[in-house]
Amino acid sequence: MKVLIDTNVILDFLLRREPYYVNAAKINILSEKEFICGYISASAVTDIFYVAKRELKNKDTVLALIKNILKTTHIVAVRESSIYEALDLEWSDFEDSVQYTAGQSISVNYIITRNPKDFASGYIETVTPEEFLNKVITW
Repeated sequence: MKVLIDTNVILDFLLRREPYYVNAAKINILSEKEFICGYISASAVTDIFYVAKRELKNKDTVLALIKNILKTTHIVAVRESSIYEALDLEWSDFEDSVQYTAGQSISVNYIITRNPKDFASGYIETVTPEEFLNKVITW
């Protein structure tokens, strides 16, 4: 099963943001154990770097965190066609539309985000981390 993990969920895991960390960590474990095939968009990597560096104020720490998360998740390319498709969506948040079209390009089964309403106009099933864990995973 392929899932696109939204920037906010990756940041919840990397920065140990409460109360979201536990579910984000469980999703990371599922990807690490290859129960799911977790993806992040190439464009999200720069956003993750920017936000994490702003919060942690240490470039080397942030680089290490990103290298670590890339051991358990794959990067989906943001192609030229993804950008044009995202523009055509005319969503209020362009970042979300780019992530959506990147996920669409590899036929993900789910988008996991804390903000499912941001992807509501799309046809890919979008769930919160908690919903994903409850719906798809039997612990």
